[in-house]
Amino acid sequence: MTFYDLKRNENMSEIVGILFSAIKENNQRLKSITKDMSLDEVDYKGPNNNYNSTAQLIRHLLYIDLNWVYRIKGIPLPNSLEKQYGPMLDEKGKLPMIKGKTITSLISEYEDVIKLLEDLCVGLTDEDLGQITRFGHNNEKTATIRWGLWHIADHSRYHQAHINQLRKWYKEGEII
Repeated sequence: MTFYDLKRNENMSEIVGILFSAIKENNQRLKSITKDMSLDEVDYKGPNNNYNSTAQLIRHLLYIDLNWVYRIKGIPLPNSLEKQYGPMLDEKGKLPMIKGKTITSLISEYEDVIKLLEDLCVGLTDEDLGQITRFGHNNEKTATIRWGLWHIADHSRYHQAHINQLRKWYKEGEII
């Protein structure tokens, strides 16, 4: 029988550790559901090319989480990282096209961000979680750091459902 629990990093305060544990668990789940995806499947955009590809979704998660890392640090995202992983949206208001990147490279890049987040969380206290930060496309929203960490975990699960649907459609298309 499998036993599940949110196992916090012993180097983190209790609540920070629990929140980071949810992020880490979801990152492991993402790796599991995307394991062995071919480049064609990673770039697949669903029936009639009407959806975001797995590559776009993973890059989106990476970029959002990277922004949260710097938001929690209280400093702007460096231009070099914005150039490397951004923008949030293209000129049409859609997720930018990402094509030709293997699942291994996408997951590796995303794991680098998760490691940055982990290093940041080691230095946070449970009291820090109540600090307010701005977020959104134009920093028009406010939230606590606690909510931001929860959102990172929740956002990942949300898009994992999309990736699972893409995988289903892709496999059905191979049968036809």
